[in-house]
Amino acid sequence: MSPGVFQFNEARQKFSVCTKEAVKSKNVKPLTLVFSQLSGGETEKKTTLDQAFRGILEEKILEQGEFEEFLSIISLSINGVTEGICSATTPFILLGDVLDCLPLDQCDRIFTFVEKNVGTWKSATFYSAGKNYLLRMCNDLLRRLSKSQNTVFCGRIQLFLARLFPLSEKSGLNLQSQFNLENITVFNTNEQDSTLGLKNLQHTEDKEDGMEVEEGETGDEEPPSTCSVPIDYNLYRKFWSLQDFFRNPLQCYEKIFWKTFLKHSDEVLDVFRSYKLDDMQASKKKQEELKPPGDAHVYFAKFLTSEKLMDLQLNDSNFRRHILLQYLILFQYLKGQVKFKSSYCVLTDEQSLWIEDTTKAVYQLLKETPPDGDKFSRMVEHILHSEDNWIAWKNEGCPSFVKERPPESKIPKPARKRPAPEEFFGRGPNKKVLMGNEELTRLWNLCPDNMEACKSESREFMPSLEEFFDDAIEQADPENMVEEEYKVVNNSNYGWRALRLLARRSPHFFQPTNQQFKSLPEYLDNMVIKLAKELPPPSEEIKTADDEDEEEDNDDALLKESNESPDLHTRLVTGEQIDIFASKLGEQWKVLAPHFEMKESDICAIESDSEDMKMRAKLLLVAWHDREGLQATVENFLSVLIDAGLNELAETLTNEADSIS
Repeated sequence: MSPGVFQFNEARQKFSVCTKEAVKSKNVKPLTLVFSQLSGGETEKKTTLDQAFRGILEEKILEQGEFEEFLSIISLSINGVTEGICSATTPFILLGDVLDCLPLDQCDRIFTFVEKNVGTWKSATFYSAGKNYLLRMCNDLLRRLSKSQNTVFCGRIQLFLARLFPLSEKSGLNLQSQFNLENITVFNTNEQDSTLGLKNLQHTEDKEDGMEVEEGETGDEEPPSTCSVPIDYNLYRKFWSLQDFFRNPLQCYEKIFWKTFLKHSDEVLDVFRSYKLDDMQASKKKQEELKPPGDAHVYFAKFLTSEKLMDLQLNDSNFRRHILLQYLILFQYLKGQVKFKSSYCVLTDEQSLWIEDTTKAVYQLLKETPPDGDKFSRMVEHILHSEDNWIAWKNEGCPSFVKERPPESKIPKPARKRPAPEEFFGRGPNKKVLMGNEELTRLWNLCPDNMEACKSESREFMPSLEEFFDDAIEQADPENMVEEEYKVVNNSNYGWRALRLLARRSPHFFQPTNQQFKSLPEYLDNMVIKLAKELPPPSEEIKTADDEDEEEDNDDALLKESNESPDLHTRLVTGEQIDIFASKLGEQWKVLAPHFEMKESDICAIESDSEDMKMRAKLLLVAWHDREGLQATVENFLSVLIDAGLNELAETLTNEADSIS
């Protein structure tokens, strides 16, 4: 059965009558019942009920009804939206109609209803349909209101919009950092019309003429001046011209305007520095005297730029704080990194230095401004620091603060496995671990203990010092006549492996030395010579270049005899002997250093390397041993001791050397 034809006029009349009854009873059920009984589509019936609501509201406005009746109709429409019998935009249209037709004093009371229902407007049913209506309604109200006379109402509207829209709403973020250039501060720019000069001139003439003017004789209603700073038109003009720079900070990036701003700022801040306000107690007393009666509050929406008020303004702590805070906000913008700044908006080093110094001066002036100057200064600094975080957030494109919860992933339960047989773990009668393959099982069971298998001698791959340096020692022998470029120590791969082997097996690698080496081959040559002396000799004795020189100087027979049974004192000093000599030498090492021909810089280096006397003596002997090479014998060492006047120590070390041999 198809629905009957929808009769608009009949439906509107029924809805109007039923709506009036529902408003009186404050119950939406009669409307819901009529809505279900009428024939027609859902859209047609909703549109008709919307028209009925607007018609009844129009009647109440023309009758100049009470604002409670307006709110009852709007509340009923909200319930109708919740029940699904009227459009979601109906309450917002009704609010707009009421606010457009009522005077501002009644609009204030209607807007209180709007503020209380901000939770309703933010719900899913109303938000998407009504946010644009609410924004348009608030903007229309702001255009009707005066910012100087209706300051509180304007602030309530702004706070409502901040509560209604999310923090990341693009329409209220000023993403491009534009300034309100319409906020122009009007002041007297014509010096001829100024009364400051006339007042000063009249005061000077009266003083010169010696005339006594009784109180009230001149008829001047100006308040007496309480400021000790002489105020003229130039100070007045420079002071208020700064508001143009606070209004549009981009002017500070232009050289001509920056010079003007710099000059005016220095003069104004000097006035603030030279004229200190009253102390805290006097300021509080003055505030109590000027406090309005009752709970009334005083708001200053715009600066008063009258010349007559200049001296009083300079004497007002709140006014001074306003100006100083404007400076800090301006400096934060000039120094900050704003995304939409132009390429020419860059400060010079001189400008940055001036801003940094002036910022410190402004904070100091805030601390000196009563009451509670120090507390107020810290609070301002904290707020501006928080503002830096908001600037960074806007530069990043205002990302959302709401983090999406990651999808919950269910952890799969581990499947139950069959227990492995005992034989698999080697717990069976054969105690053999089965690896699933015959060859793997054989390899695994060669040695059941893995650590013992790793410690086996067959797993030792590091060569001994004799094996690795055999070729290098042989090439170091001058008799073999191996050219320098063909020596194995020049091979970088060999040098890297040699260093690793020396670090593992040779104590010489960690011995301190003052000898400096320019290259790795040079260092390895030195180490090869040391190893050749310590390692067991091969079948044929290796002879160095010093030995060949001694063969030419001495008789062959005497040299062979000395090689077969070398004297104790001609032997080279060993590492063990160096340790013994250093422990005996102790604090006398510095006496011995000049006889070793050590430079003053070397002695200072030894003193800076260690504070232990035995270690300093050891460093001295090692440096002497490395420098002398084959001449570092026990005999030469004892002779140096005797030359230094350490005869008793020489006899003691001779006995020690005999016992070691």
